[in-house]
Amino acid sequence: MTTRPTDDSPIRILVAKPGLDGHDRGAKVLVRAFRDAGFEVIYTGLFQTPEMIANAALEEDVDVIGLSILSGAHMAIFPRIMAELAARELTDVLVVAGGTIPAEDIDAVSAMGVSRVFGPGTRLADIVSYIREHAPRRPGVLTE
Repeated sequence: MTTRPTDDSPIRILVAKPGLDGHDRGAKVLVRAFRDAGFEVIYTGLFQTPEMIANAALEEDVDVIGLSILSGAHMAIFPRIMAELAARELTDVLVVAGGTIPAEDIDAVSAMGVSRVFGPGTRLADIVSYIREHAPRRPGVLTE
């Protein structure tokens, strides 16, 4: 695991589209909202494997990973992503998810280590606030 900087860096967030989900409009809206909120954003693009997401998180030294999924494959792909993050010792990274995740799956997704699930219609300001409040704190990191 890399050593995180202690300067006045903004929160770094990786937005990823795992699996074969080809719909990225919502993810791109979130990327823009996060940038407007002052976050440093890395967008992986479509069709990311769990290994690709974990490698990008490690290489980019992110504080937060946002998983956007609309395919319904969250119960199959999220455990693989969490395992890949653990294999790279990225257990201190906040993982959030959004998309079409049924309410009956939220407890299971949370048990995997996903901190929060944001469903369709969630206000962008609520997502930004949650990340500001829950992102791992590094000395000197700007949260506003």
